Amino acid sequence: QVQLVESGGGSVQAGGSLRLSCAISGDSSRSTCMGWFRQAPGKEREGVAGIDHDGRTSYADSVKGRFTISEDNAKNTLYLEMNNLKPEDTAVYYCAAEFVSHLRPAYFVANPNGFDVWGQGTQVTVAS
Repeated sequence: QVQLVESGGGSVQAGGSLRLSCAISGDSSRSTCMGWFRQAPGKEREGVAGIDHDGRTSYADSVKGRFTISEDNAKNTLYLEMNNLKPEDTAVYYCAAEFVSHLRPAYFVANPNGFDVWGQGTQVTVAS
């Protein structure tokens, strides 16, 4: 069973940067796609970024050009580099994985409920 543990969240001023990490334990080699989604209070889950084992990536329009998803397979870690943060980026960020389909990352960015497993989340707060 795969477990995901996020870290790296915090509070920053608008324009600042944060790097989220997701430590992956268990048989992660079975995952076909990994990614990040976020959820702000009173709002629906929103897909942020996804990456598959071929290195294909996808991003929500709201974060394109500011966020970068990457993975270090040797360290079993998924990252989300977030630059030029905005107050509207404030949310709990979750690392997630999917094991069954071979759908591309863009599908899971658009449909974050399609992920099979996710972590406990890490809070990101951006002050204006």
